[in-house]
Amino acid sequence: MKHLHALVLTLAAVALVPTLSRADEPNAAIKPVPREGSWIKRHESFNARVAQGHTDVIFIGDSITQGWEGSGKNVWAKFYGQRNAVNLGIGGDRTQHVIWRLDNGNVKNISPKAAVIMIGTNNSGSNTSEQIAEGVAAIVKQLREKLPETKILLLAVFPRGENKADKRRQVNEGANAIFAKLDDGKHVHYLDIGDKFLAEDGTLTREIMPDLLHLSEKGYTIWAESIEDKLSALMGESKN
Repeated sequence: MKHLHALVLTLAAVALVPTLSRADEPNAAIKPVPREGSWIKRHESFNARVAQGHTDVIFIGDSITQGWEGSGKNVWAKFYGQRNAVNLGIGGDRTQHVIWRLDNGNVKNISPKAAVIMIGTNNSGSNTSEQIAEGVAAIVKQLREKLPETKILLLAVFPRGENKADKRRQVNEGANAIFAKLDDGKHVHYLDIGDKFLAEDGTLTREIMPDLLHLSEKGYTIWAESIEDKLSALMGESKN
């Protein structure tokens, strides 16, 4: 925990540079905030689900994570249907929304074996890499405090856009490089599977992400297969 707290402070210091250049604009990526309408209803459904127990692994994220219930539903059933998995993804979420959710019931009174985090791409249009990394660090800190026995699988933000020239992809890559340092080899484990979605030249095809952001069923298959060995190990599962 000391290592994690020190790194969070370091990330905050790094993020201070771009923030001070706009002194009246604090880092929104770390300010807990809820959304309205159907968002609240989905959030409350999460609270009701975790209250039932049987939560061995949780997935935390935005629409890409929520999509396990859409294009990824068959893949989810195959890989996680028998593993007491809970999907805590909400479309449109940024780091600040996840921070609020975690403080308002999404992980109350549970102790999953593992938590898979993939968040930040929705921040890439309005936040810097440093600010996004600070938001991710805040989420990891929350989970370490609320779920001290849970192993965290922290995924790099997935690539987006057609190629390496995409500005928001570049912002995400910058954030990944920073929060990768949260990996302590014990409680927090960073994994970048981004290359698995890309062609050799770094392009992203619509076969994998039809809108160059959200995954197809093939994309979800790549996600599940790419994290399976690590996730299984973190959950303490024995392979026959």
